[in-house]
Amino acid sequence: MMLLDSHVLLFLLADGGQQIGTDARQQISVAPRVFVSIASIWELEIKRGLSKLTLPVADWYSVVERGIEIIGADIDDAVRAGSLPLHHRDPFDRMIIAQALNRGLVVATRDRAFKSYGVPILWT
Repeated sequence: MMLLDSHVLLFLLADGGQQIGTDARQQISVAPRVFVSIASIWELEIKRGLSKLTLPVADWYSVVERGIEIIGADIDDAVRAGSLPLHHRDPFDRMIIAQALNRGLVVATRDRAFKSYGVPILWT
């Protein structure tokens, strides 16, 4: 099962993942379940609101229709994200890491800082 980092989700939505390596794209396509964190949606909406990003989707329900499941954050995720070592200071990424660790998910990312947390990673 795979949890997509925000940039990987954008790559998949924008051009079908052409910016992702072939092996990683294949692994994502055959994963039994693919997730995105509510933290990613929050982060991307903030960037859209600040005009720093144009999103390739009109609404997030279309992402669900593509078979990508959205993970909400719960108390355990918040506690774990807050208690992680500060190898990575981005709170959105820290939530993604916490959710992956709490649920035993592989994170699809290019962010090398994730490696410091011992979370399973699919390098894209």
